[in-house]
Amino acid sequence: MKWNQATLSELTTLIKRGVSPKYVSELGVPIINQRCIRDNTINFDLARLSSKAKKITEVKFLRVGDTLVNSTGVGTLGRTAYVARLNEPTSADTHVTIVRPDKSKVNEKYLSLYLNSKEDIIENMGKGATGQTELSASDLAQLKVLYPESIESQKQIADILNDYDNLIENNLKRIALLKQAAQNIYEEWFVNMHFPGHEKTAIDEVNGLPEGWTSINLYDFAEVQMGYPFKAKDFNDEMHGIPAVRIRDIPNNWTKTYTTERVNQKYFISCGDILIGMDGFFHLDIWGGQENALLVQRVCRIRAIKKELQGYLLQALREPIKYFERTISGATVAHLGTKHLKEIFITVPNDSLLENLSIFEGIKSQIILLNKQNRKLKEARDILLPRLMNQTIKV
Repeated sequence: MKWNQATLSELTTLIKRGVSPKYVSELGVPIINQRCIRDNTINFDLARLSSKAKKITEVKFLRVGDTLVNSTGVGTLGRTAYVARLNEPTSADTHVTIVRPDKSKVNEKYLSLYLNSKEDIIENMGKGATGQTELSASDLAQLKVLYPESIESQKQIADILNDYDNLIENNLKRIALLKQAAQNIYEEWFVNMHFPGHEKTAIDEVNGLPEGWTSINLYDFAEVQMGYPFKAKDFNDEMHGIPAVRIRDIPNNWTKTYTTERVNQKYFISCGDILIGMDGFFHLDIWGGQENALLVQRVCRIRAIKKELQGYLLQALREPIKYFERTISGATVAHLGTKHLKEIFITVPNDSLLENLSIFEGIKSQIILLNKQNRKLKEARDILLPRLMNQTIKV
């Protein structure tokens, strides 16, 4: 098999940022944003709508076979997603670069898988100050791509690797369903107040909650720990030392950053800890990555004092964190601080309902397990790709 190397620009017909949307609540054009992009797939449920009156040039409507590349900010820049299907005309916003392959030169799925395997390299191509890192389309266009000369051979490699992607996507769908189920239960019980036994429970006239319920400050409900202020020189990506979790690692549930710096035991995190990124998007998630990793400055770790309420606490935090994300603004990047976390109060139901909150813990455990399965699938896929390329494994 003969292999060639070319720049990305030589293998594509388009490398451009998306559009500046005019957001509306309904009857608009779906716009893919950075949150939609993960594990080389698109979560269309996280897309927002742009007014149909806002003109979008034809070339910036997505096409099946495109690859999208996150091109702005810390924690998101470099992530890629393959456009496998489109149910309606859809575009992307200006924080996302649309990469459109020249199908006469390269198989679209092969190119997308190749770009996905180079996410770390693409991330390092970003330029600018902390929190304002940008990847220009012109810089991305210079990325070197290794590919078989035969498009049929490219397709054969893509088909082999695509099986892994399909399994990853199925797990992501299951995770999304589990998260939605947890959110639905939380809203039904704690927003709509249709909790088990609500028909027989009176409302306390003093606090406005069902009798036997209380509302307590987050700091009385959980242990809150901010990260250690490492210096940039303390990090390496060669797996020397202990894993260190940065803001960008929270959505990925994995870190490729390591440190040999010795720090206090209080900065360690474990699977099941709630993590919040304190800058930018304020990522909130359960950590399902490496055990005994280290907490980096501007990442916050939260542990319910009663461990069996950790899954419930995650749901209770979602709306307050979304509120701060909507309302906090900064000159460049929005910053979440201790003063904001101290404004959060957690509803504590009566003892009979407390027992039912184990349902959130069960959902949390399933999500962690699926994330770990995806990590193993991605590792296997990423090991396989270079072996196919260097022909250690024949196609």
